[in-house]
Amino acid sequence: MGEVLTRAEICRDQDVFAVRQLGRQIAELVGLESQDQIRVATALSEIGRETLARGAGSAVVFDLREDRLVITVDYRDGADVRESEGVKLAGRMVDEIALSAEDGRVTLVKRVPGHRSRRPLDGIREELARLSPPTAALDVLREQNRELAGTLEEVLRLNAELAETNQGVLALYNQLSTELEETNRGVVALYAELDEKSSQLRQAAEARQRFWASVSHELRLPLTSIIGLVRLLLGSGAEPLSEEQAHQITLIGTSAETLLALVGELLDLAKAESGRLDPQPSMVDVIALAEELHMTLQPTGRADGVTLSVDVSDEIGEMFVDETMLTTILRNLLSNALKFTEYGEVRLTAVVDPAMAEVVFTVADTGVGIPPEHLERVFEEFFQVPGSLQLKTKGTGLGLPYARRLTEALGGTLDLASRPGEGTTATLRVPHRMATPEVGRVLVADDDAGFRAVARRMLFGFADGVDEAADGVEALNLMRERPPDVVLVDLLMPRLDGTALLHRMAEDDVLRGIPAVVVSVVSEQPGASHPVLSKHGLRRDQLLEAIREAVRDKAGRDAGSVEDDRGWGS
Repeated sequence: MGEVLTRAEICRDQDVFAVRQLGRQIAELVGLESQDQIRVATALSEIGRETLARGAGSAVVFDLREDRLVITVDYRDGADVRESEGVKLAGRMVDEIALSAEDGRVTLVKRVPGHRSRRPLDGIREELARLSPPTAALDVLREQNRELAGTLEEVLRLNAELAETNQGVLALYNQLSTELEETNRGVVALYAELDEKSSQLRQAAEARQRFWASVSHELRLPLTSIIGLVRLLLGSGAEPLSEEQAHQITLIGTSAETLLALVGELLDLAKAESGRLDPQPSMVDVIALAEELHMTLQPTGRADGVTLSVDVSDEIGEMFVDETMLTTILRNLLSNALKFTEYGEVRLTAVVDPAMAEVVFTVADTGVGIPPEHLERVFEEFFQVPGSLQLKTKGTGLGLPYARRLTEALGGTLDLASRPGEGTTATLRVPHRMATPEVGRVLVADDDAGFRAVARRMLFGFADGVDEAADGVEALNLMRERPPDVVLVDLLMPRLDGTALLHRMAEDDVLRGIPAVVVSVVSEQPGASHPVLSKHGLRRDQLLEAIREAVRDKAGRDAGSVEDDRGWGS
Protein backbone atom coordinates (compact mmCIF):
# COMPACT_ATOMS: atom_id res chain seq x y z
CA MET A 1 0.00 0.00 0.00
CA GLY A 2 1.05 3.57 -0.63
CA GLU A 3 0.66 6.89 1.11
CA VAL A 4 -2.22 9.15 -0.05
CA LEU A 5 -0.87 12.62 -0.66
CA THR A 6 -4.12 14.45 -1.51
CA ARG A 7 -7.46 14.22 -3.30
CA ALA A 8 -9.29 16.41 -5.81
CA GLU A 9 -12.59 16.60 -7.67
CA ILE A 10 -13.33 17.34 -11.35
CA CYS A 11 -16.85 18.64 -11.84
CA ARG A 12 -16.39 21.78 -13.99
CA ASP A 13 -13.98 23.11 -16.59
CA GLN A 14 -12.01 25.14 -14.05
CA ASP A 15 -11.46 21.92 -12.05
CA VAL A 16 -9.47 20.55 -14.99
CA PHE A 17 -7.09 23.49 -14.72
CA ALA A 18 -6.83 23.05 -10.98
CA VAL A 19 -6.07 19.31 -11.15
CA ARG A 20 -3.53 19.93 -13.89
CA GLN A 21 -1.76 22.49 -11.74
CA LEU A 22 -1.99 20.22 -8.68
CA GLY A 23 -0.47 17.31 -10.60
CA ARG A 24 2.42 19.53 -11.76
CA GLN A 25 3.11 20.64 -8.18
CA ILE A 26 2.99 17.11 -6.72
CA ALA A 27 5.32 15.82 -9.47
CA GLU A 28 7.80 18.52 -8.54
CA LEU A 29 7.54 17.76 -4.80
CA VAL A 30 8.17 14.00 -5.24
CA GLY A 31 11.33 14.67 -7.28
CA LEU A 32 10.35 14.37 -10.93
CA GLU A 33 12.29 16.39 -13.52
CA SER A 34 10.75 19.37 -15.30
CA GLN A 35 9.78 17.47 -18.47
CA ASP A 36 8.20 14.66 -16.44
CA GLN A 37 6.26 17.24 -14.41
CA ILE A 38 4.77 18.61 -17.63
CA ARG A 39 3.94 15.08 -18.80
CA VAL A 40 2.03 14.31 -15.59
CA ALA A 41 0.14 17.60 -15.82
CA THR A 42 -0.73 16.98 -19.49
CA ALA A 43 -1.97 13.43 -18.74
CA LEU A 44 -4.26 14.75 -15.97
CA SER A 45 -5.54 17.51 -18.25
CA GLU A 46 -6.45 14.97 -20.99
CA ILE A 47 -8.15 12.60 -18.53
CA GLY A 48 -10.05 15.51 -16.93
CA ARG A 49 -11.38 16.77 -20.26
CA GLU A 50 -12.28 13.17 -21.17
CA THR A 51 -14.47 12.81 -18.04
CA LEU A 52 -16.30 16.10 -18.65
CA ALA A 53 -16.82 15.25 -22.33
CA ARG A 54 -18.56 12.02 -21.26
CA GLY A 55 -20.88 14.01 -18.95
CA ALA A 56 -19.46 12.59 -15.75
CA GLY A 57 -17.30 14.03 -13.05
CA SER A 58 -14.46 12.18 -11.38
CA ALA A 59 -12.46 11.90 -8.20
CA VAL A 60 -8.67 12.07 -8.39
CA VAL A 61 -6.38 10.50 -5.75
CA PHE A 62 -2.63 11.11 -5.66
CA ASP A 63 -0.65 8.23 -4.12
CA LEU A 64 3.09 7.66 -3.50
CA ARG A 65 4.05 4.01 -3.50
CA GLU A 66 7.78 3.53 -2.92
CA ASP A 67 9.34 4.78 -6.20
CA ARG A 68 6.09 5.34 -8.10
CA LEU A 69 3.61 8.23 -8.23
CA VAL A 70 0.17 6.62 -8.70
CA ILE A 71 -2.79 8.77 -9.77
CA THR A 72 -6.22 7.15 -9.67
CA VAL A 73 -9.16 8.75 -11.51
CA ASP A 74 -12.58 7.29 -10.54
CA TYR A 75 -15.37 8.08 -13.05
CA ARG A 76 -18.78 8.77 -11.54
CA ASP A 77 -22.09 7.28 -12.57
CA GLY A 78 -20.41 4.23 -14.18
CA ALA A 79 -19.04 6.17 -17.13
CA ASP A 80 -17.42 4.22 -19.97
CA VAL A 81 -13.64 4.14 -19.50
CA ARG A 82 -12.77 2.35 -22.73
CA GLU A 83 -9.62 3.62 -24.38
CA SER A 84 -10.20 6.83 -26.34
CA GLU A 85 -7.97 9.47 -27.93
CA GLY A 86 -7.65 11.34 -24.64
CA VAL A 87 -6.78 8.16 -22.75
CA LYS A 88 -4.27 7.12 -25.45
CA LEU A 89 -2.52 10.50 -25.22
CA ALA A 90 -2.45 10.30 -21.42
CA GLY A 91 -0.93 6.80 -21.68
CA ARG A 92 1.95 8.17 -23.75
CA MET A 93 2.73 10.74 -21.05
CA VAL A 94 3.20 8.22 -18.21
CA ASP A 95 5.05 4.95 -17.71
CA GLU A 96 1.98 2.78 -17.12
CA ILE A 97 -1.80 3.13 -17.56
CA ALA A 98 -4.53 0.71 -16.47
CA LEU A 99 -8.26 0.78 -17.34
CA SER A 100 -10.90 -0.92 -15.22
CA ALA A 101 -14.33 -0.99 -16.90
CA GLU A 102 -15.97 -2.65 -13.87
CA ASP A 103 -14.89 0.04 -11.43
CA GLY A 104 -14.92 2.93 -13.91
CA ARG A 105 -11.31 3.69 -13.02
CA VAL A 106 -8.19 4.88 -14.82
CA THR A 107 -4.82 4.46 -13.05
CA LEU A 108 -1.75 6.43 -14.15
CA VAL A 109 1.75 5.45 -12.93
CA LYS A 110 4.93 7.52 -13.21
CA ARG A 111 8.19 6.14 -11.86
CA VAL A 112 10.18 8.42 -9.56
CA PRO A 113 13.98 8.24 -10.05
CA GLY A 114 15.55 6.68 -6.97
CA HIS A 115 18.68 8.81 -7.18
CA ARG A 116 16.74 12.06 -6.87
CA SER A 117 16.12 13.48 -3.41
CA ARG A 118 12.54 14.32 -2.49
CA ARG A 119 10.83 15.80 0.52
CA PRO A 120 9.39 13.62 3.33
CA LEU A 121 5.71 12.69 3.02
CA ASP A 122 4.65 14.98 5.85
CA GLY A 123 6.58 17.82 4.27
CA ILE A 124 4.88 17.19 0.92
CA ARG A 125 1.44 17.23 2.57
CA GLU A 126 2.23 20.48 4.43
CA GLU A 127 3.42 22.11 1.22
CA LEU A 128 0.27 21.01 -0.60
CA ALA A 129 -1.87 22.41 2.20
CA ARG A 130 -0.21 25.81 1.86
CA LEU A 131 -0.82 25.90 -1.90
CA SER A 132 -3.96 27.67 -2.92
CA PRO A 133 -5.80 26.56 -6.04
CA PRO A 134 -5.84 28.96 -8.99
CA THR A 135 -8.72 31.37 -8.87
CA ALA A 136 -9.01 31.91 -12.58
CA ALA A 137 -8.33 30.01 -15.76
CA LEU A 138 -6.14 32.93 -16.87
CA ASP A 139 -3.58 32.06 -14.20
CA VAL A 140 -3.48 28.47 -15.41
CA LEU A 141 -3.10 29.57 -19.03
CA ARG A 142 -0.20 31.78 -18.05
CA GLU A 143 1.45 28.83 -16.31
CA GLN A 144 0.89 26.63 -19.37
CA ASN A 145 2.40 29.32 -21.59
CA ARG A 146 5.49 29.37 -19.40
CA GLU A 147 5.66 25.59 -19.66
CA LEU A 148 5.29 25.74 -23.43
CA ALA A 149 7.99 28.37 -23.67
CA GLY A 150 10.33 26.22 -21.60
CA THR A 151 9.49 23.18 -23.72
CA LEU A 152 10.14 25.19 -26.89
CA GLU A 153 13.55 26.22 -25.61
CA GLU A 154 14.32 22.58 -24.83
CA VAL A 155 13.24 21.55 -28.34
CA LEU A 156 15.42 24.26 -29.90
CA ARG A 157 18.38 23.08 -27.82
CA LEU A 158 17.80 19.48 -28.87
CA ASN A 159 17.52 20.53 -32.52
CA ALA A 160 20.85 22.35 -32.24
CA GLU A 161 22.46 19.26 -30.69
CA LEU A 162 20.93 17.08 -33.41
CA ALA A 163 22.24 19.36 -36.18
CA GLU A 164 25.71 19.25 -34.62
CA THR A 165 25.48 15.46 -34.36
CA ASN A 166 24.39 15.21 -38.01
CA GLN A 167 27.40 17.26 -39.06
CA GLY A 168 29.66 14.90 -37.12
CA VAL A 169 28.01 11.85 -38.67
CA LEU A 170 28.33 13.35 -42.14
CA ALA A 171 31.99 14.12 -41.58
CA LEU A 172 32.57 10.57 -40.29
CA TYR A 173 30.72 9.14 -43.30
CA ASN A 174 32.87 11.17 -45.69
CA GLN A 175 36.01 10.05 -43.90
CA LEU A 176 34.94 6.40 -43.99
CA SER A 177 34.02 6.68 -47.69
CA THR A 178 37.46 8.11 -48.47
CA GLU A 179 39.18 5.38 -46.48
CA LEU A 180 37.04 2.72 -48.16
CA GLU A 181 37.93 4.04 -51.61
CA GLU A 182 41.61 3.99 -50.70
CA THR A 183 41.24 0.46 -49.35
CA ASN A 184 39.48 -0.67 -52.54
CA ARG A 185 42.26 0.82 -54.64
CA GLY A 186 44.77 -1.02 -52.47
CA VAL A 187 42.86 -4.30 -52.87
CA VAL A 188 42.73 -3.86 -56.65
CA ALA A 189 46.45 -3.13 -56.72
CA LEU A 190 47.08 -6.16 -54.50
CA TYR A 191 45.07 -8.41 -56.83
CA ALA A 192 47.08 -7.11 -59.78
CA GLU A 193 50.31 -7.77 -57.91
CA LEU A 194 49.13 -11.26 -56.96
CA ASP A 195 48.25 -12.00 -60.58
CA GLU A 196 51.70 -10.83 -61.63
CA LYS A 197 53.38 -12.93 -58.92
CA SER A 198 51.27 -15.93 -59.90
CA SER A 199 52.34 -15.50 -63.50
CA GLN A 200 55.98 -15.26 -62.45
CA LEU A 201 55.64 -18.39 -60.30
CA ARG A 202 54.05 -20.29 -63.18
CA GLN A 203 56.84 -19.21 -65.49
CA ALA A 204 59.46 -20.23 -62.91
CA ALA A 205 57.76 -23.61 -62.42
CA GLU A 206 57.61 -24.16 -66.17
CA ALA A 207 61.29 -23.21 -66.51
CA ARG A 208 62.19 -25.61 -63.70
CA GLN A 209 60.21 -28.41 -65.31
CA ARG A 210 61.87 -27.77 -68.68
CA PHE A 211 65.25 -27.77 -66.94
CA TRP A 212 64.65 -31.11 -65.22
CA ALA A 213 63.26 -32.66 -68.36
CA SER A 214 66.17 -31.40 -70.47
CA VAL A 215 68.87 -32.38 -67.98
CA SER A 216 67.28 -35.78 -67.34
CA HIS A 217 67.05 -36.48 -71.04
CA GLU A 218 70.64 -35.39 -71.69
CA LEU A 219 71.96 -37.52 -68.82
CA ARG A 220 70.24 -40.69 -69.94
CA LEU A 221 72.32 -41.16 -73.09
CA PRO A 222 75.79 -41.11 -71.47
CA LEU A 223 74.59 -43.22 -68.54
CA THR A 224 73.12 -45.79 -70.90
CA SER A 225 76.44 -45.85 -72.77
CA ILE A 226 78.36 -46.39 -69.53
CA ILE A 227 76.11 -49.28 -68.54
CA GLY A 228 76.47 -50.83 -71.99
CA LEU A 229 80.29 -50.58 -71.88
CA VAL A 230 80.38 -52.11 -68.39
CA ARG A 231 78.34 -55.07 -69.59
CA LEU A 232 80.71 -55.52 -72.55
CA LEU A 233 83.76 -55.44 -70.25
CA LEU A 234 82.19 -58.00 -67.90
CA GLY A 235 80.67 -60.15 -70.63
CA SER A 236 81.83 -63.63 -71.60
CA GLY A 237 83.56 -62.46 -74.81
CA ALA A 238 85.58 -59.70 -73.16
CA GLU A 239 89.25 -59.67 -72.22
CA PRO A 240 89.96 -61.40 -68.91
CA LEU A 241 90.10 -58.99 -65.94
CA SER A 242 91.72 -59.26 -62.56
CA GLU A 243 89.46 -59.63 -59.56
CA GLU A 244 90.08 -56.02 -58.51
CA GLN A 245 89.38 -54.70 -62.01
CA ALA A 246 86.14 -56.66 -62.23
CA HIS A 247 85.11 -55.35 -58.82
CA GLN A 248 85.78 -51.71 -59.79
CA ILE A 249 83.98 -52.02 -63.12
CA THR A 250 81.02 -53.61 -61.33
CA LEU A 251 80.91 -50.62 -58.98
CA ILE A 252 80.93 -48.30 -61.99
CA GLY A 253 78.01 -50.21 -63.55
CA THR A 254 76.02 -50.23 -60.30
CA SER A 255 76.53 -46.50 -59.81
CA ALA A 256 75.51 -45.79 -63.41
CA GLU A 257 72.32 -47.88 -63.02
CA THR A 258 71.49 -46.01 -59.79
CA LEU A 259 71.99 -42.67 -61.55
CA LEU A 260 69.87 -43.82 -64.48
CA ALA A 261 67.05 -44.80 -62.12
CA LEU A 262 67.32 -41.40 -60.41
CA VAL A 263 67.23 -39.60 -63.77
CA GLY A 264 64.17 -41.61 -64.74
CA GLU A 265 62.38 -40.65 -61.53
CA LEU A 266 63.28 -37.00 -62.00
CA LEU A 267 61.93 -37.04 -65.54
CA ASP A 268 58.72 -38.71 -64.39
CA LEU A 269 58.30 -36.20 -61.56
CA ALA A 270 58.89 -33.26 -63.92
CA LYS A 271 56.25 -34.67 -66.21
CA ALA A 272 53.83 -34.99 -63.28
CA GLU A 273 54.45 -31.41 -62.08
CA SER A 274 53.85 -30.03 -65.55
CA GLY A 275 50.41 -31.62 -65.60
CA ARG A 276 51.26 -33.83 -68.56
CA LEU A 277 50.10 -37.01 -66.85
CA ASP A 278 47.21 -37.95 -69.09
CA PRO A 279 45.86 -41.44 -68.28
CA GLN A 280 45.29 -43.83 -71.17
CA PRO A 281 42.81 -46.28 -69.63
CA SER A 282 42.10 -49.73 -70.97
CA MET A 283 40.59 -52.96 -69.64
CA VAL A 284 43.11 -54.42 -67.15
CA ASP A 285 43.09 -57.86 -65.51
CA VAL A 286 43.87 -56.89 -61.91
CA ILE A 287 44.60 -60.45 -60.77
CA ALA A 288 47.15 -60.96 -63.56
CA LEU A 289 48.74 -57.58 -62.80
CA ALA A 290 49.10 -58.44 -59.10
CA GLU A 291 50.60 -61.88 -59.86
CA GLU A 292 53.14 -60.30 -62.22
CA LEU A 293 54.19 -57.86 -59.49
CA HIS A 294 54.47 -60.77 -57.05
CA MET A 295 56.77 -62.70 -59.36
CA THR A 296 58.90 -59.65 -60.19
CA LEU A 297 59.38 -58.32 -56.66
CA GLN A 298 59.58 -61.51 -54.61
CA PRO A 299 63.39 -61.87 -55.06
CA THR A 300 63.99 -58.38 -53.64
CA GLY A 301 63.24 -59.58 -50.13
CA ARG A 302 66.58 -59.50 -48.32
CA ALA A 303 66.01 -62.36 -45.91
CA ASP A 304 64.11 -65.60 -45.76
CA GLY A 305 62.17 -64.09 -42.91
CA VAL A 306 60.27 -61.74 -45.28
CA THR A 307 57.47 -63.04 -47.51
CA LEU A 308 55.40 -61.27 -50.16
CA SER A 309 51.78 -62.38 -50.55
CA VAL A 310 49.00 -61.23 -52.88
CA ASP A 311 45.22 -61.51 -52.37
CA VAL A 312 42.90 -59.99 -55.02
CA SER A 313 39.12 -60.32 -54.72
CA ASP A 314 37.39 -62.11 -57.61
CA GLU A 315 34.75 -59.33 -57.61
CA ILE A 316 37.22 -56.95 -59.24
CA GLY A 317 37.85 -58.93 -62.42
CA GLU A 318 38.80 -56.40 -65.07
CA MET A 319 38.73 -52.68 -64.48
CA PHE A 320 39.03 -49.70 -66.81
CA VAL A 321 42.29 -47.98 -65.76
CA ASP A 322 45.69 -46.89 -67.03
CA GLU A 323 47.69 -50.08 -66.56
CA THR A 324 51.13 -48.45 -66.61
CA MET A 325 50.22 -45.91 -63.94
CA LEU A 326 48.55 -48.45 -61.68
CA THR A 327 51.50 -50.83 -62.03
CA THR A 328 53.98 -48.05 -61.20
CA ILE A 329 52.06 -47.04 -58.08
CA LEU A 330 51.79 -50.57 -56.73
CA ARG A 331 55.43 -51.35 -57.58
CA ASN A 332 56.61 -48.28 -55.66
CA LEU A 333 54.47 -49.18 -52.64
CA LEU A 334 55.59 -52.82 -52.61
CA SER A 335 59.26 -51.90 -53.14
CA ASN A 336 59.15 -49.48 -50.20
CA ALA A 337 57.44 -52.05 -47.99
CA LEU A 338 60.03 -54.76 -48.83
CA LYS A 339 62.90 -52.29 -48.43
CA PHE A 340 61.95 -51.37 -44.85
CA THR A 341 60.78 -54.79 -43.63
CA GLU A 342 63.47 -57.06 -42.18
CA TYR A 343 61.17 -59.73 -40.71
CA GLY A 344 57.58 -60.73 -41.25
CA GLU A 345 55.31 -60.15 -44.24
CA VAL A 346 54.43 -57.69 -46.98
CA ARG A 347 50.86 -58.24 -48.17
CA LEU A 348 49.00 -56.78 -51.15
CA THR A 349 45.18 -57.01 -51.04
CA ALA A 350 42.54 -55.63 -53.39
CA VAL A 351 38.78 -55.46 -52.75
CA VAL A 352 35.79 -53.58 -54.12
CA ASP A 353 34.12 -50.81 -52.10
CA PRO A 354 30.62 -50.79 -53.67
CA ALA A 355 29.45 -47.78 -51.64
CA MET A 356 32.17 -45.56 -53.16
CA ALA A 357 32.43 -47.47 -56.47
CA GLU A 358 36.18 -47.86 -55.88
CA VAL A 359 38.80 -50.59 -55.86
CA VAL A 360 40.79 -50.46 -52.62
CA PHE A 361 44.39 -51.67 -52.82
CA THR A 362 46.18 -52.16 -49.50
CA VAL A 363 49.91 -52.75 -49.05
CA ALA A 364 50.62 -53.71 -45.43
CA ASP A 365 54.01 -54.60 -43.95
CA THR A 366 55.50 -55.51 -40.59
CA GLY A 367 58.51 -53.23 -41.01
CA VAL A 368 60.07 -50.42 -39.04
CA GLY A 369 57.12 -48.09 -39.48
CA ILE A 370 57.02 -44.29 -39.83
CA PRO A 371 56.82 -41.78 -36.95
CA PRO A 372 53.56 -39.76 -36.95
CA GLU A 373 55.33 -36.47 -37.65
CA HIS A 374 56.74 -37.89 -40.91
CA LEU A 375 53.58 -39.50 -42.34
CA GLU A 376 52.84 -36.57 -44.64
CA ARG A 377 56.42 -35.50 -45.20
CA VAL A 378 57.23 -38.77 -46.97
CA PHE A 379 55.15 -37.42 -49.87
CA GLU A 380 57.56 -34.48 -50.25
CA GLU A 381 60.20 -34.75 -52.98
CA PHE A 382 63.60 -36.06 -51.77
CA PHE A 383 62.46 -36.48 -48.15
CA GLN A 384 63.58 -39.68 -46.44
CA VAL A 385 62.70 -40.81 -42.92
CA PRO A 386 65.85 -40.66 -40.79
CA GLY A 387 66.94 -43.98 -39.28
CA SER A 388 69.61 -46.68 -39.27
CA LEU A 389 67.77 -48.83 -41.82
CA GLN A 390 67.52 -45.87 -44.19
CA LEU A 391 71.31 -45.76 -44.41
CA LYS A 392 71.44 -49.39 -45.55
CA THR A 393 68.88 -48.99 -48.33
CA LYS A 394 69.05 -47.14 -51.60
CA GLY A 395 66.49 -44.49 -52.45
CA THR A 396 65.95 -40.97 -53.68
CA GLY A 397 62.79 -39.96 -51.86
CA LEU A 398 60.86 -39.61 -55.14
CA GLY A 399 58.90 -42.87 -55.22
CA LEU A 400 56.01 -41.93 -52.93
CA PRO A 401 55.59 -38.34 -54.25
CA TYR A 402 55.43 -39.71 -57.80
CA ALA A 403 53.00 -42.47 -56.72
CA ARG A 404 50.64 -39.87 -55.22
CA ARG A 405 50.82 -37.73 -58.38
CA LEU A 406 49.92 -40.78 -60.47
CA THR A 407 47.10 -41.60 -58.05
CA GLU A 408 45.63 -38.11 -58.42
CA ALA A 409 45.86 -38.43 -62.20
CA LEU A 410 43.79 -41.63 -61.94
CA GLY A 411 41.22 -39.80 -59.82
CA GLY A 412 42.11 -41.73 -56.67
CA THR A 413 43.67 -41.20 -53.24
CA LEU A 414 46.78 -42.55 -51.54
CA ASP A 415 47.16 -42.48 -47.75
CA LEU A 416 49.49 -43.99 -45.17
CA ALA A 417 48.89 -45.28 -41.66
CA SER A 418 51.80 -46.43 -39.51
CA ARG A 419 53.14 -47.13 -36.06
CA PRO A 420 56.89 -47.15 -35.41
CA GLY A 421 58.11 -50.71 -34.89
CA GLU A 422 54.80 -52.28 -35.96
CA GLY A 423 54.67 -51.60 -39.69
CA THR A 424 52.99 -49.41 -42.29
CA THR A 425 49.77 -49.69 -44.30
CA ALA A 426 49.37 -47.86 -47.61
CA THR A 427 45.79 -47.52 -48.89
CA LEU A 428 45.23 -46.80 -52.58
CA ARG A 429 41.67 -46.08 -53.73
CA VAL A 430 40.95 -45.99 -57.48
CA PRO A 431 37.53 -45.52 -59.16
CA HIS A 432 36.14 -48.87 -60.25
CA ARG A 433 35.10 -48.60 -63.90
CA MET A 434 34.39 -51.53 -66.16
CA ALA A 435 33.41 -49.76 -69.39
CA THR A 436 34.61 -47.11 -71.82
CA PRO A 437 33.96 -43.41 -70.99
CA GLU A 438 30.45 -42.07 -71.61
CA VAL A 439 31.48 -38.45 -72.25
CA GLY A 440 34.54 -36.65 -73.59
CA ARG A 441 36.43 -34.03 -71.63
CA VAL A 442 34.86 -32.37 -68.59
CA LEU A 443 35.97 -28.98 -67.24
CA VAL A 444 35.62 -28.48 -63.46
CA ALA A 445 35.45 -24.73 -62.69
CA ASP A 446 35.73 -24.34 -58.90
CA ASP A 447 38.05 -22.39 -56.58
CA ASP A 448 37.99 -25.26 -54.05
CA ALA A 449 40.94 -27.52 -54.86
CA GLY A 450 39.54 -30.21 -52.54
CA PHE A 451 36.27 -30.40 -54.47
CA ARG A 452 38.13 -30.47 -57.79
CA ALA A 453 40.04 -33.53 -56.55
CA VAL A 454 36.76 -35.18 -55.47
CA ALA A 455 35.16 -34.39 -58.84
CA ARG A 456 38.17 -35.84 -60.68
CA ARG A 457 37.77 -39.07 -58.71
CA MET A 458 34.05 -39.24 -59.44
CA LEU A 459 34.58 -38.58 -63.16
CA PHE A 460 37.43 -40.99 -63.71
CA GLY A 461 36.39 -43.62 -66.24
CA PHE A 462 33.10 -41.83 -66.89
CA ALA A 463 34.87 -38.96 -68.68
CA ASP A 464 37.63 -39.29 -71.22
CA GLY A 465 39.58 -36.50 -69.46
CA VAL A 466 39.19 -33.82 -66.79
CA ASP A 467 40.46 -30.23 -66.91
CA GLU A 468 40.45 -27.88 -63.91
CA ALA A 469 40.02 -24.11 -63.48
CA ALA A 470 40.28 -22.19 -60.19
CA ASP A 471 38.03 -19.28 -61.27
CA GLY A 472 35.72 -18.10 -64.04
CA VAL A 473 38.42 -16.23 -65.98
CA GLU A 474 40.66 -19.29 -66.14
CA ALA A 475 37.67 -21.43 -67.12
CA LEU A 476 36.84 -19.11 -70.04
CA ASN A 477 40.42 -19.21 -71.29
CA LEU A 478 40.54 -23.02 -71.10
CA MET A 479 37.19 -23.38 -72.88
CA ARG A 480 38.31 -21.11 -75.70
CA GLU A 481 41.58 -23.01 -76.12
CA ARG A 482 39.94 -26.44 -76.01
CA PRO A 483 36.13 -26.50 -75.66
CA PRO A 484 35.07 -29.28 -73.26
CA ASP A 485 32.11 -31.58 -73.77
CA VAL A 486 30.64 -30.68 -70.35
CA VAL A 487 31.47 -28.03 -67.74
CA LEU A 488 30.85 -28.22 -63.96
CA VAL A 489 30.39 -24.70 -62.55
CA ASP A 490 30.64 -23.44 -58.98
CA LEU A 491 28.60 -20.27 -58.40
CA LEU A 492 30.94 -18.72 -55.79
CA MET A 493 34.31 -18.12 -57.48
CA PRO A 494 36.77 -15.18 -57.40
CA ARG A 495 37.35 -12.75 -60.27
CA LEU A 496 34.41 -14.11 -62.31
CA ASP A 497 31.70 -16.04 -60.45
CA GLY A 498 29.70 -18.95 -61.82
CA THR A 499 26.60 -16.93 -62.74
CA ALA A 500 28.69 -14.45 -64.75
CA LEU A 501 30.57 -17.34 -66.36
CA LEU A 502 27.31 -18.92 -67.56
CA HIS A 503 26.20 -15.54 -68.97
CA ARG A 504 29.50 -15.18 -70.83
CA MET A 505 29.09 -18.68 -72.25
CA ALA A 506 25.53 -17.90 -73.38
CA GLU A 507 26.79 -14.81 -75.23
CA ASP A 508 29.57 -16.72 -77.04
CA ASP A 509 28.68 -18.45 -80.33
CA VAL A 510 31.09 -21.32 -79.64
CA LEU A 511 30.63 -21.79 -75.89
CA ARG A 512 26.84 -21.46 -75.67
CA GLY A 513 26.44 -25.04 -76.90
CA ILE A 514 28.51 -26.59 -74.07
CA PRO A 515 26.28 -28.43 -71.54
CA ALA A 516 26.68 -27.07 -68.01
CA VAL A 517 25.94 -28.49 -64.55
CA VAL A 518 25.98 -26.20 -61.50
CA VAL A 519 27.60 -27.84 -58.46
CA SER A 520 27.74 -25.36 -55.60
CA VAL A 521 26.91 -24.74 -51.94
CA VAL A 522 24.19 -22.47 -53.36
CA SER A 523 21.87 -25.27 -54.42
CA GLU A 524 18.98 -23.10 -55.62
CA GLN A 525 19.13 -21.01 -58.78
CA PRO A 526 15.71 -19.73 -59.91
CA GLY A 527 15.12 -20.02 -63.64
CA ALA A 528 18.16 -22.24 -64.24
CA SER A 529 18.20 -23.95 -67.64
CA HIS A 530 20.69 -26.61 -66.54
CA PRO A 531 20.93 -29.16 -63.69
CA VAL A 532 21.80 -27.74 -60.27
CA LEU A 533 23.38 -29.88 -57.54
CA SER A 534 24.40 -29.14 -53.96
CA LYS A 535 27.94 -29.99 -52.86
CA HIS A 536 26.64 -31.17 -49.49
CA GLY A 537 26.41 -34.96 -49.55
CA LEU A 538 26.96 -35.12 -53.30
CA ARG A 539 27.09 -38.73 -54.52
CA ARG A 540 28.82 -40.01 -57.63
CA ASP A 541 25.62 -41.41 -59.14
CA GLN A 542 23.90 -37.99 -58.71
CA LEU A 543 26.72 -36.17 -60.48
CA LEU A 544 26.91 -38.61 -63.37
CA GLU A 545 23.14 -38.59 -63.89
CA ALA A 546 23.12 -34.75 -63.89
CA ILE A 547 25.83 -34.77 -66.58
CA ARG A 548 23.84 -37.28 -68.65
CA GLU A 549 20.76 -35.03 -68.30
CA ALA A 550 22.71 -31.95 -69.43
CA VAL A 551 24.11 -33.83 -72.44
CA ARG A 552 20.64 -35.17 -73.35
CA ASP A 553 19.12 -31.68 -73.13
CA LYS A 554 21.84 -30.29 -75.35
CA ALA A 555 21.32 -33.09 -77.89
CA GLY A 556 17.55 -32.43 -77.81
CA ARG A 557 18.07 -28.71 -78.45
CA ASP A 558 20.43 -29.48 -81.32
CA ALA A 559 17.90 -31.89 -82.86
CA GLY A 560 15.13 -29.30 -82.51
CA SER A 561 17.33 -26.68 -84.15
CA VAL A 562 17.95 -29.02 -87.10
CA GLU A 563 14.21 -29.64 -87.49
CA ASP A 564 13.56 -25.89 -87.43
CA ASP A 565 16.18 -25.34 -90.14
CA ARG A 566 14.59 -28.03 -92.30
CA GLY A 567 11.14 -26.54 -91.85
CA TRP A 568 12.44 -23.08 -92.78
CA GLY A 569 14.21 -24.43 -95.87
CA SER A 570 11.12 -26.24 -97.10
